[in-house]
Amino acid sequence: MADYEPILLANVGVENSRSLGVYRARGGYQALAKALKMAPEQIVDEVKDANLRGRGGAGFPAGVKWTFLPKDRTRTYLCVNGDESEPPTFTNRVLIEHDPHQLIEGTIISAYATAAQAAYIYLRVEFHEQFHMLQRAIDEAYAAGLLGKSILGSGYDLECYIHRGAGAYVCGEETGLIESIEGKRGWPRIKPPFPAVEGLFRRPTVVNNVETLCNVVHILNRGADWFKSIGPEGSYGPKLFAVSGPVKRPGCYEGPMTITLRDLIFGDEYAQGMRNGRQVKAVLPGGVSMGVVTGDELDMVMDFSDPVNYGLLGLGTAAAVVIDDATDIRTVLRSVARFFAMESCGQCTQCREGTMWMYKIAKRIEEGAGRLEDLDILEETTGNLGMMPGLSICGLSDGAAFPIRTIVQKFRAEFEEHIRNQKSGSVDLALSAVN
Repeated sequence: MADYEPILLANVGVENSRSLGVYRARGGYQALAKALKMAPEQIVDEVKDANLRGRGGAGFPAGVKWTFLPKDRTRTYLCVNGDESEPPTFTNRVLIEHDPHQLIEGTIISAYATAAQAAYIYLRVEFHEQFHMLQRAIDEAYAAGLLGKSILGSGYDLECYIHRGAGAYVCGEETGLIESIEGKRGWPRIKPPFPAVEGLFRRPTVVNNVETLCNVVHILNRGADWFKSIGPEGSYGPKLFAVSGPVKRPGCYEGPMTITLRDLIFGDEYAQGMRNGRQVKAVLPGGVSMGVVTGDELDMVMDFSDPVNYGLLGLGTAAAVVIDDATDIRTVLRSVARFFAMESCGQCTQCREGTMWMYKIAKRIEEGAGRLEDLDILEETTGNLGMMPGLSICGLSDGAAFPIRTIVQKFRAEFEEHIRNQKSGSVDLALSAVN
């Protein structure tokens, strides 16, 4: 991958890359000027032809989502999902920090294509510095006639606002995000109606991820055929990957979706291998919610299709959490279970109750008070937790189920060894830990 030319991260490291002047000097807003001379339907068709799949986790084709909007709508909103609350994902943060005008340009083009009159960029509350960076860039765009009335003299008007979230993981789900923007508690809505029909303020709404909209800029600049020349079938275009954990060079990297986990962890242009001579025990390759692979499964391709062959929910946010062989797998299980128990919004009974019970079981296993049957209970619970059987409003249940299920299944022998080596009297401890 050494000959790969960065696209989304092309301006990272460039002096004063956040400024409008530098962005324009490097070709910025040329795609917008081109787009405003096209019919909105042409832009939608170009994005559909490119088969740009959403980068926020679900991988749904962006252009197809845009076509779901009613033809007779009179008011449309665009919501940009910059919540990025999937641990430990930080690719959107890098784009906002170093190249905010790329996001703004992608937002304007996408809003024009969908006939949106207002765009709301939803930013996670922890992004304090990034909020000010993005707001300065938006102010520059307004001053330059790139936002507001008759953008670049085209007659197209767009208002752009930043809305800061309140720190809820569930607001990464599009209807939870919409509820939060409306000033309400971030509870996902029952669907249908879907946001394209009834979204923000009960009007037709498109919700796209930050990285997704940044890709729109380059599709308009270079065309759908160019976009499809990058990556494997069905997983086209540049992709950002986050790597964290005990690696030599954690960070945000860009490449085509032909790279493997092994490439990301050991490649010289990526994370450059493990620190202190440690071995890879496990990896959560798509953020926490997609599930885990073992150190023997590193040849998994980081595209939209191969992860399911390893028992994962999908590619997710492509944020790889590397776990070394010095880490107790019981601690990993407890940490994951605790996160989802704390972040469940509580609307759905099986998610509210199931995630908390899984956390209690994982906690007592870590504390040396587990039972062998606890492993069966965890697997059974995850099989009845998710939305695929039609039990839940949003995907948090699935996100909670897959990591716990895969951790227990793939490391069961290690769990059983820990449980068998517990001190006598542990069953009594286990029972008391639940109460």
